[in-house]
Amino acid sequence: MRKKVQPLKKLIKIREELKRLGKTVVFTNGCFDILHRGHVHLFREAKKLGDVLLVAVNDDASVKKIKGASRPVFPLEERLEVLEAIEDIDYLTSFSEETPQKIIAFLLPDILAKGGDWRAEEVVGKREVEHYGGRVVVIPYLKYSSSSAIIKKILDSRKA
Repeated sequence: MRKKVQPLKKLIKIREELKRLGKTVVFTNGCFDILHRGHVHLFREAKKLGDVLLVAVNDDASVKKIKGASRPVFPLEERLEVLEAIEDIDYLTSFSEETPQKIIAFLLPDILAKGGDWRAEEVVGKREVEHYGGRVVVIPYLKYSSSSAIIKKILDSRKA
């Protein structure tokens, strides 16, 4: 197993140690199917909010449920390998549910960061994080930076 990629049970222990050390844990999640500038912006800005950035990634079945039968473009293992190369990310895990609510409830990050395509009141895990004393931060969205838009652009260019 790669160092950054950890199962939830191990991350719970890591989180407990980080809390004991007074470290601020930032959490974000997503499909991260086709990595692009918007994702890098999210990771960079989220990392600035704390000491440790933990990223949870939807597994292939949950991406299909959310995005449709043609997704993901890249399987989970490949997405994790690419994400592992991003310096701002400290830990990675995956989840099979459509939302990361269970992971958030177990880890109770200090900061829950989401991209600007979400409104704070819509963010899954907001209630748990705020109840625990944490906060939700919405990172400003970079226009024209979405995997769906990139896929559409590629498909449209093939038709031309």
